[in-house]
Amino acid sequence: MNLLLLSNSASPGAAYLEHAVPVIRQHLAQRRSAIFIPFAGVTQSRDAYTDKVRQALSALNLDITGVHTLDDAPSAIAQTEVIIVGGGNTFNLLKTCREKGLLGPIASAVKKGALYVGWSAGANLACPTIRTTNDMPIVDPVGLDALNLFPLQINPHFTNALPAGHQGETREQRIRELLAVSPELEIIGLPEGNWIEVTDGGARTGGPHSTLVFKANSEAISLPSGHQLS
Repeated sequence: MNLLLLSNSASPGAAYLEHAVPVIRQHLAQRRSAIFIPFAGVTQSRDAYTDKVRQALSALNLDITGVHTLDDAPSAIAQTEVIIVGGGNTFNLLKTCREKGLLGPIASAVKKGALYVGWSAGANLACPTIRTTNDMPIVDPVGLDALNLFPLQINPHFTNALPAGHQGETREQRIRELLAVSPELEIIGLPEGNWIEVTDGGARTGGPHSTLVFKANSEAISLPSGHQLS
């Protein structure tokens, strides 16, 4: 499988998806037909979201079609070369994909060679479940199971920083809560600007920051960019 799972779409001082274009280009090879899944977007229209992504990735010469415009989306997904899943609200993304019967076709297409590119909620969707999303459950997705294309849980936008005077839990504390009830999990804290790339049966970290791995009853492990994940 070929997966590119990015923490975020926007970086300070950079245009939308600007930091992602070079690494997406590295994974494209000769692929040009792409389907964009905009269902994580809640406060913008699906057409507007698709146009935004199309413009941001224009240098890649992709033929991007919004999945919501297709009469037979499962069949189109089976034939596309690239599946792009945008960020937003992970619960809405999973719910809509489940209702439209797209989870199986997406997983099947990726296992047959389509490149999967997802950021934020799109990265969450590639995991076994969406239990490590940062989003509010604004809708009920009727179960948290997701695509299970990547075997570990990813927490996008990972940071342990808290605003001055803030009394809530840190991100690591929230992750530790999950590990307390599900100690079998391994959770990747993916800082903004970072990504996980899967190719040729292997996975490695990428980006300008260290990536963290959390396991139950042990200290977080800090991995440098380019680290091969077992």
